[in-house]
Amino acid sequence: MYPVPGSCPVCGDALIVTLLQCPHCDTVMEGRFGLGRFHQLSQEQLSFAELFLRCEGKLSWTAEEMGISYPTVRSRLEEVIRALGYEVREETPAEEKQRRSERRQTILNDLAARSITAEEAAELLKKQ
Repeated sequence: MYPVPGSCPVCGDALIVTLLQCPHCDTVMEGRFGLGRFHQLSQEQLSFAELFLRCEGKLSWTAEEMGISYPTVRSRLEEVIRALGYEVREETPAEEKQRRSERRQTILNDLAARSITAEEAAELLKKQ
């Protein structure tokens, strides 16, 4: 089976499903069925969302899994949020503190794993 496209390849507008069929008993339903918000995502955004969920919503784990920086992961998450039609809200001071703490821990983990040098870690921690 092919994945269901979420947008029209000609004009880019959202598609609707007009026919559903059961592969087991061949029951067919006709109508106008929505695809849901996740079909608005590109394949790259959908893959990111799946990984983010697999990482239990932890940005630092997602960054580690993808091999990219924490700010890049945060940016991709915000892109997915916007693509789903939601607004990205400003971080509260507590959330910002938590984010910085997670980022700091990621840097220290990278240093412990010897994937970055002490100098690189010091520079990254200064940028926090």
